[in-house]
Order: sequence, then structure tokens, then C-alpha cells
Amino acid sequence: MITGLAHVALVASDMQKSLDFYCGALGLTHAFSIPREDGTPWIEYLKICPGQFLELFYAEPGHVPAGRSHAHLCLQVDDVRAAAAALEAAGIALRDVPRQGRDKNWQCWVDDPDGHRIELMQIDPASPQALA
Repeated sequence: MITGLAHVALVASDMQKSLDFYCGALGLTHAFSIPREDGTPWIEYLKICPGQFLELFYAEPGHVPAGRSHAHLCLQVDDVRAAAAALEAAGIALRDVPRQGRDKNWQCWVDDPDGHRIELMQIDPASPQALA
């Protein structure tokens, strides 16, 4: 029945900072925008890979972040060390340096401009995810 993860939706308190982070620092591609019926900005879609997107909503006036409404977003990378180095070169502070997790995968952590935790994961061939 389920064929994949279509998108994850987050609210961006400052859309330009979020676009700079996700497209600039993380290298996602801006795919398209969906305006409200009155033509004002509403949603920005960022392409992660074919068929998978990050959906960023513009914050409504008076928006207060919901806090820990989710644990984290995990993005798969080919080389976690190279990804971490690229983030640091772009001036993005890492929450945690690359290290091997209990599942044998390599990971590092960073926060987006709104404090959403993001895990970058390099899948190890011996990990349960690769073997599943």
C-alpha cells in the first residue's frame, strides 16, 4: 500500500533563511512554489530526490513554534564526512560531528534556522537498514 515518503512539512519562521539553509548549505533543489488563492506565498517545495520533497510553509502572523512536535528529519548522504565539511565551510555549526551510531550507520547532526534537528546519515552496508 505505501510506496514511499512523499514529503515532510515544516513551518519556516524566516523563509529566506530556510531556503538558504536547505538549498544552499544542504544542496536541495527548489522544485516549485504553491501560492494561496490570493497569490501570496504559501508553500515552497524542495526536492530531496525523485518523488521525495521537503515542504516549507510560510509562518502565519503570530506563529509560535510548536516546540518538539517531531524528533528529527533524517536525510541520507553518500559521504557524511564530506557533507559535514561542506556545512562547516558554509558557516553552519554542527550539533554533532560525524560518528558511527549503534545501527552501524555514520551520522552527524545540524539544526535548521528554526531549530529543527536534522540527521545526515550515511548507510553502512552492514546496517540493519541496508540489510532490511
